[in-house]
Amino acid sequence: MNNTTASPVLACTGLTKIFVQGGLNVNVLRGINLAINQGETVAIVGASGSGKSTLLHILGGLDAPTSGGVALLGARMDQLTPVAQGALRNKALGFVYQFHHLLAEFSALENVAMPLWIGADVRNLSGIECRQHAADMLNEVGLSHRLHHKPGELSGGERQRVAVARALVTRPACVLADEPTGNLDRGTADHVFDLILQLNAKIGTALVMVTHDPTLAARMQRTLVLTDGVLG
Repeated sequence: MNNTTASPVLACTGLTKIFVQGGLNVNVLRGINLAINQGETVAIVGASGSGKSTLLHILGGLDAPTSGGVALLGARMDQLTPVAQGALRNKALGFVYQFHHLLAEFSALENVAMPLWIGADVRNLSGIECRQHAADMLNEVGLSHRLHHKPGELSGGERQRVAVARALVTRPACVLADEPTGNLDRGTADHVFDLILQLNAKIGTALVMVTHDPTLAARMQRTLVLTDGVLG
């Protein structure tokens, strides 16, 4: 069930990003303010090159803003050490991309367990418990029969479902999704997106999704448009 809380799980204030191209400053983001509440689903749309992916990367701590700040579970990311930032990101964020980014040499089970293994000490989980949680999440996305298959042995839709399971296995406060179905045919895309929304509701995680697909955006609770570096 999607509930809101007084404090957002993810927020940014006065966010700007300037790239230098050919000696010129290119203002990609201009003073972005955004707050994401617990369990909320938000779509960010805009023309190609409008800065949607840049915004998502900054929200996820994968890139630094030129000015402004991002707070995750109330902690300012820029005020944390790289180690502390990585630990908070592992605890509180999940990521799904257009391309699955699974590790080819590992099975579906191992790919999904990876975020748990990385934070196993903090979570007080044994290796066996990490694998069990991963198996449970793969069952949630309908892949209990594919636990030991490697990415090369899976279809495109199956690989993306593994990526969704990996993003959600830690039960993060927020999932950031960048065109998560953009590399799939319509039928498979709808199926994967249905799974994302079902698990979002079941786990109570927030979802921020960048998409070019107006049909998918319409199914989110809020749709924001990024135009000329301004979010509205």
